[in-house]
Amino acid sequence: MTPEPRPNLSAGHRDRLRARFQKSGLGGFHDYEILELLLTYAIPRCDTKPIAKALIAEFAGLAGVLDASVQELESVKGVGRQASILLSLVKQVCSEYLRHRLVGLNVIRNPEAVVEYCRMSLAGLKHEVVHLLLVDSRNRVISDKTLFEGSIDQSQVYPRRIVEEALTHHASGFILVHNHPSGAVNPSADDKALSRRVLDAAKAVDLRFLDHLVVGREGEGYFSFREHGLLGEAP
Repeated sequence: MTPEPRPNLSAGHRDRLRARFQKSGLGGFHDYEILELLLTYAIPRCDTKPIAKALIAEFAGLAGVLDASVQELESVKGVGRQASILLSLVKQVCSEYLRHRLVGLNVIRNPEAVVEYCRMSLAGLKHEVVHLLLVDSRNRVISDKTLFEGSIDQSQVYPRRIVEEALTHHASGFILVHNHPSGAVNPSADDKALSRRVLDAAKAVDLRFLDHLVVGREGEGYFSFREHGLLGEAP
């Protein structure tokens, strides 16, 4: 006699998770359940709850999972290449969404949108990144660009590069952004010296240096040189 097929219990659980999401979004979901739901689209015919919980434990929370590299994610048992790429993609898609919303916005009137994008893009990175937001005469974002990746100790080359990028894009002003992988957002002596050099270089060619933002890890916040009165008069 042919044995009866065993019911696919994980399939029913997946359907219930998806139904909950369709009904009320992610409201009421635990962090591991959010990952569990995502993983159902990359790992077929498998209970993804243990894998989701293992990821949360390994990377100390949902933010840590989304900040992790593909290689780091694959080190967790049960997470293959498809699942690791999907999880890595989520944060990058969110960053692109915020970037597209930022283009054309007046950064002086919408500082929270600038901070939100910068934190999404840079918070959690394990290496230092220097980013530039270029604006027109009405303070609307016209372009953004990653200038450097590595150590900010080489700051002597930044002012010239920043001015060149601004003039190339016919920008009227700019916001300089960099992250502190350590998590602390208070600017270092080098950060302050860099700001002074950039400010001098900008004034020499009539560019407006709107702000210098330092971004920490997720939850650590940010530091604005403009808000703390470190860039002179308001634009």
